[in-house]
Amino acid sequence: MTQDKFIFLTEKGSFGLPTPPQMHNKGNYIISLGNFCRWLGEQAEALGVEIYPGFPAAGVLYHEDGSVRGVATGDMGIGKDGEKTDGFMPGMDLVAKQTIFAEGCRGHLTKTLFEQFDLREGKDPQTYAIGIKELWDIEPEKSKPGTVWHSVGWPLSTDTYGGSFLYHLKGNQVAVGYVVGLDYSNPHLSPFEEFQRFKTHPAVRDVFEGGRRVSYGARALNEGGFQSVPKLTFAGGCLVGCTAGFLNVPKIKGTHTAMKSGMLAAEAVFDMLASATPAAEPKNYAEKIESSWLWAELYKVRNIRPAFAKGLWLGMGYAALDTYLFRGKAPWTFHHHSDHTSLKPASEAPVITYPKPDNIVSFDRNSSVYLSGTNHEENQPVHLQLIDTTVPVAHNLAIYDSPEQRYCPAGVYEIVREDDGSNPRLQINAQNCVHCKTCDIKDPTQNIRWVTPEGGGGDLEAAALSWEQAVEHFANSVAVCSNGAHLERANDYLEGRSARRCEYEDGSRRGRRGLGLGGSKL
Repeated sequence: MTQDKFIFLTEKGSFGLPTPPQMHNKGNYIISLGNFCRWLGEQAEALGVEIYPGFPAAGVLYHEDGSVRGVATGDMGIGKDGEKTDGFMPGMDLVAKQTIFAEGCRGHLTKTLFEQFDLREGKDPQTYAIGIKELWDIEPEKSKPGTVWHSVGWPLSTDTYGGSFLYHLKGNQVAVGYVVGLDYSNPHLSPFEEFQRFKTHPAVRDVFEGGRRVSYGARALNEGGFQSVPKLTFAGGCLVGCTAGFLNVPKIKGTHTAMKSGMLAAEAVFDMLASATPAAEPKNYAEKIESSWLWAELYKVRNIRPAFAKGLWLGMGYAALDTYLFRGKAPWTFHHHSDHTSLKPASEAPVITYPKPDNIVSFDRNSSVYLSGTNHEENQPVHLQLIDTTVPVAHNLAIYDSPEQRYCPAGVYEIVREDDGSNPRLQINAQNCVHCKTCDIKDPTQNIRWVTPEGGGGDLEAAALSWEQAVEHFANSVAVCSNGAHLERANDYLEGRSARRCEYEDGSRRGRRGLGLGGSKL
């Protein structure tokens, strides 16, 4: 990284601001996380780790005493009607002495662990944002490899937390994205449309005109920080990375903290298993975290994100005060509230009219989802489940004008009516889902539950990738540390080989033993 910029945008203009020290990137390297993950996958396999991309960890297994026994992968070949199809294959039980959960933000298994072991007792609610990102090929004369800039201000109103990032990569490519805090109050707001509108700003548009959009994606990210980190250990396992909430919000970075937490978890579990009397809970892991630079880093910036609950100007003012005067050691700690409670009724919030996409720098959801490469087998149960099917119309539509139509960046949720406008109902286009988890977070009554889709779903392009490349492209993969004996690789499974299909006449699951990392992307 050669240059940092921090910019404030007005509707037509812009001006530079001092770059906050947390955002200083000079001397760092801008790399593809996908390429890095592929390399890590190679190193892990060389050490005897088995990686199963395309096998979602669908449930937690428990011993009779309530301790975690491992994870179960999802069944394949269940039709929309819930019945087994001709291609049915039962999942596997992956059994371990210790299971390390590395699901990323809003892990679906971690949610159940919170309830099972009361891991959130005495902790602030986790708060989130949605990050939407595109990769572009730009004109060579506009490329500035090593340049990084962030912006705040337009197009968001000052009562909404958010901003942009833009990284100039090698090969005339730019990664651009927009982050919107999910504690926003206006139900008419659309994070996707705010991102598209951002790219039309005069200071931004020129970078992309004449270029070509290559890919698109979206994902929720943790913003609770220090106050929202849950109890990290329980009988049979622990939490690492973003499933525990280790993102440094002012930096907008969490890879370094996720890696550190994984290293400390490995040390703690190894020490525990090597002891004469192994314990059921790796309590030493939490002690290692709290004595590491990771904990000190999160503590130092703990008050910056919650300060923006009072608006952009007060938030920026306090962030400067906390950073330069208190240096992160203020004798108080601000607290968070749950994002799903923050919406105002639609009648009390200003309607936002978004411009139509110009198909030059701004685009619609359908073309964006196409570039994400998302694909789900249509004949499978909908993985976006409604706890109460009456809520979308009776509550969300009636009070908030169906905000799920706007906070979803993939057009999954749609209110459809008869030709005369009667009989409104929620249509769920689950095949569009990019697995960002926003609906699971922002729904006002927590009525939407994200569960794992069938393991063969995911990016269309992943089917043509090598084993190493598939590590990046399949979400919620399972990695198991074995004694060096490998199962046939998961791509063989996906190609239809029958030797490892777990097709037992009695419907039982195959068990594997090792150190399971439930729902991780290694």
